[in-house]
Amino acid sequence: MLETVSWEHQGDSAAALWLSANDRRAPAKFVVADDRLTADAAMRLATGGTAMVWTGDFHNAKQLLAAMERRITAASTAKAGRAKTKKQVLDDGQKFYAIRQARAQRARMLSLILVAVDFSAEDGMAHLDLPRAPAIGPAVAFGYEQAVHLAGQRALVSLQELSGMLSAHQWYLKGVEVPDLGASIHPAYGTFMPTRQEYVQLVATAELDDLSLAFDIGTGTGVLAAVLARRGVKQIIGTDIHQRAVDCANENFQRLGLDGTASAQLTSMFPEGRAPLVVCNPPWLPGSAPSTLDAAVYDPDSKMLMQFLRGLPDHLTENGEGWLIISDLAELLGLRSRALLLEAIEAAGLEVAGRIDTVPTHHRAQKDDDALHAARSKEVTSLWRLRAK
Repeated sequence: MLETVSWEHQGDSAAALWLSANDRRAPAKFVVADDRLTADAAMRLATGGTAMVWTGDFHNAKQLLAAMERRITAASTAKAGRAKTKKQVLDDGQKFYAIRQARAQRARMLSLILVAVDFSAEDGMAHLDLPRAPAIGPAVAFGYEQAVHLAGQRALVSLQELSGMLSAHQWYLKGVEVPDLGASIHPAYGTFMPTRQEYVQLVATAELDDLSLAFDIGTGTGVLAAVLARRGVKQIIGTDIHQRAVDCANENFQRLGLDGTASAQLTSMFPEGRAPLVVCNPPWLPGSAPSTLDAAVYDPDSKMLMQFLRGLPDHLTENGEGWLIISDLAELLGLRSRALLLEAIEAAGLEVAGRIDTVPTHHRAQKDDDALHAARSKEVTSLWRLRAK
């Protein structure tokens, strides 16, 4: 059930439901803002945790967000400069945590520009009653699962989140081209977009011995299951703990004409039974995942990785293989050691039958001005071939 929030404006009371796709908590303090609000004033309000309910021009609100972001970036750069002057040398792990903290603070402050979304009583479609506001109905229906129940009501949403949703909806409509699939994948909001191709290439080229059945654990968009189907695997069962991902994968299978071969189901980790091939591409970095978007990248305490390894032997057929696709970036950042990974493989009763390595080609690996360039430039993505002892 959605929380109702209220605020005062010129002696009148207003109320709306609080709506967040990423489970962000509702602010406690509100003011009404319009085109007269300056970026400096907005920064002061956001620093104090006060949310601004925007009633002015939509594009002016977007410009305000951009101006706030420039100020936050400048402040972060100045802080880094002061630390450098004091000769505070951070290792890559410390830099990583500092970057995450700075991003969380940035996201918190930028999330405090709010807009009121009205849902039509007739068809339930959302719209913004602001000058120069774009059509948002399809994007809101795409990203907010609760939207289907909000006909005739009003909700407050973060403009930053809504802007991201509009962008994600365009990616969904356009699709992300996957060369090794020879087709595009259409990602749902909150699923990891297959823009990094090296992990897909590993699954597309690793030697396949048995084409009868495969499991794809944490299937997400279903891209790896689709690649296996294209390679001739007769049946692929994908699993995910998020209904949004399950629906996304099944929709992609249908788009690709693979719905008779590949299917996704809502379950934690493994489906019932055993398979000669079990594939898993878990989130690569240990760390908290406060949103569904973060959960595609961060695995708290490497929980999913360890759960996959512990359960793998009981879901492999005799002579079956588990393919663990994972980057060593966590190791390079000092967040998880190679020894810990090898010990977990050994403790699970598994052995390494082989490993295929590749280097990333994404733009961040090439940017020498990236704060983590020293680690990213050495990153290796591997497909570990695991068998039960």
